[in-house]
Amino acid sequence: MKNRIKQVALLVLVGFSTLAIAQQDTAIQVKSTLDMQVAQLPPAVVNDWKPGKSRFLLRGYSHSGLEITEEEISFVGGSFNPLLLFRQSDRLLFEGELEMELEGGETHIGLEYANMSYLLTDALTLRAGKFLVPFGTFVPNLHPAWINKFPSRPLGAGHDGIMPGSDIGIELRGAAYLGPVKTNYSVYAINGPQLNSGDIEAEEGGVLHYALVPDNNKDKTIGGRIGFFPMSNSALEIGISGLYGKVGDKDSKYEDVAAMLYAVDMSYVRNLPGISSVLDIKAQYTAVKVEDAEYPEPDEPGETHTFDNSSTTWFAQLSLRPAFVENKFFQNLEVAGRYSKLTTPEGAPWEVDQDQWEIGLNYWLDWRTLFKFSYRTISGEAGGHGGEEAEGGGDAFFIHWAIGF
Repeated sequence: MKNRIKQVALLVLVGFSTLAIAQQDTAIQVKSTLDMQVAQLPPAVVNDWKPGKSRFLLRGYSHSGLEITEEEISFVGGSFNPLLLFRQSDRLLFEGELEMELEGGETHIGLEYANMSYLLTDALTLRAGKFLVPFGTFVPNLHPAWINKFPSRPLGAGHDGIMPGSDIGIELRGAAYLGPVKTNYSVYAINGPQLNSGDIEAEEGGVLHYALVPDNNKDKTIGGRIGFFPMSNSALEIGISGLYGKVGDKDSKYEDVAAMLYAVDMSYVRNLPGISSVLDIKAQYTAVKVEDAEYPEPDEPGETHTFDNSSTTWFAQLSLRPAFVENKFFQNLEVAGRYSKLTTPEGAPWEVDQDQWEIGLNYWLDWRTLFKFSYRTISGEAGGHGGEEAEGGGDAFFIHWAIGF
């Protein structure tokens, strides 16, 4: 009996050994075949397959602080904006930003943008998805809390402002020379803004809403921006932006209503050796024109009214930082001032005509972390629409702490 058990065990052992040898031979043959196939591929493709090409990076920013007005004293902020960056290869990239903030006692989570990019050449990139619309300079470049010199935004630049924020579409962006002048440029097609017809809330008839999904018509908004650097040291940039598209709902009386937006922006950064400081100037002018249409009259059901649906907003800001003085405390100080103005259509229920002044003193803990102390005053008149700034007129004092990571 024992001999039979030994014989069976020996047969099983031989079987497993034979199977292992066969699997090993098969693996060697597969590897050899793959090696031959890889050897026939172009070197660039082989390099992209090598391990270690992909990279993941978590960045973002957060801010919190204290706001003091005539009506209340409240801690505000508490927002968290994680920025996710992934590089699949040297040419294929992904970026996305979430926006998490407290509002009305609840946590709101939004998708600021999420898009993929492919580097067609060293100077030309194709991008698709949801991205910050390259319109002017504030929204695509200056809005993050640790970059914005102030705790608030200029009039017209908030989520309920007249400037476009993010949208879904496709974009070509790059850089080139026009003679001796360096330029950057962007051309894009997006879903575009949507016109509020006033059928649900007559007080908002004629307002443009941005970043709504899905699109309300078959037309796509076409836009672009070009920036010029006329100085050899690139200290000055002058940008021109524009976009155009239909904004009315399809199969409605507003389906042929279109909107035209344009902007001019500038950025100037210069070292001032005489006072050991850095001067930073930013400015932008934005105009919005929506074609004429009839909207429901808020106070008279069944009646309609019309108005010249044109809006403008502009801001200019200046900051000065003595970054090259010997005293380390004063190196980190920065004084800043900003003026902005918002004007929306006269005669519209959401008519706004306001001015905003803000002065501030910032202290930089490092190159992306700062304390902001600012005083803001808003004057003028506002109707039912116009954003947070329109509803929160008067004076306010802010103490904010912002960090970029």
